[in-house]
Amino acid sequence: MPNYVVRCGVMRTLHLMQARQDYRRGMRVIARTPRGLEAGEVLCAADERVQSQMESAESSPPGGSIQRAVTEEDENELARLAAQSVDEADRCFDIIREMDLPMDLVEVERIFGGERLVVYYLSENRVDFRELVKRLAHEFQTRIEMRQIGVRDEAKLLADYGDCGKPVCCNTHLAKMPPVSMKMAKLQKATLDPNKISGRCGRLKCCLRYEYDVYEEHRKSLPKIGADIVTENGRGRVINQELLSRQLLVQMEDNRRIMIHADQVLSVIKRNNKKRTRSDQTSETEGE
Repeated sequence: MPNYVVRCGVMRTLHLMQARQDYRRGMRVIARTPRGLEAGEVLCAADERVQSQMESAESSPPGGSIQRAVTEEDENELARLAAQSVDEADRCFDIIREMDLPMDLVEVERIFGGERLVVYYLSENRVDFRELVKRLAHEFQTRIEMRQIGVRDEAKLLADYGDCGKPVCCNTHLAKMPPVSMKMAKLQKATLDPNKISGRCGRLKCCLRYEYDVYEEHRKSLPKIGADIVTENGRGRVINQELLSRQLLVQMEDNRRIMIHADQVLSVIKRNNKKRTRSDQTSETEGE
């Protein structure tokens, strides 16, 4: 029985799904997920490599099964639900405002099979929405699921394109949004202007995480800034690093500043004046 990666719902959640027949990439399908019947898009076949990648990105990716390819009747139903969800969002907004609840409505999603209506909202504090759920259930005659999200999830729902000109990562290929810190921006020597390193969500861009491991690996393998080294041109001190090119800016004993490749470092001098050869440094790095 073939397995596929299928993207479903407005949150574009990635599922590992079983199927009884073969499907092509890009096909729209009706699938059964833990939420009920949903429309989705087949992204690729899920071989062992793909499954291991998904499991490493997410401890337990949601499962499900593909029921059938989307038919013309399904397309008509999806179009009807999309139009209906707009009216339901307007009505939900009116009820929230009428009840004066401290929450911001972001999106309303009607599940294809009609099992539930999912309300996505933002709130800084905990909200008692029990009365709201009762009113919405009576209004729409279906099960109501309230889902509190953060600003990054809001961007995943509403954002379109990033500063790079491409669709935002959180709304395309990211199965799980990785943690990003200012340390990553500093290590990659990115500008620290918040307006330039922040994404559509107002938080640090997810792409700062993509190459961080490579930068960190290079940083550990190079002499630290401030280290005294011996080169083919004499002795000097490292005053800066170019991590990707593996180059070092070195101030020599005669105060000349030269750029050298890391391969030109013959040894690194410890503070206690004991020399450490390049082979010793490599051994210590591997030991770490």
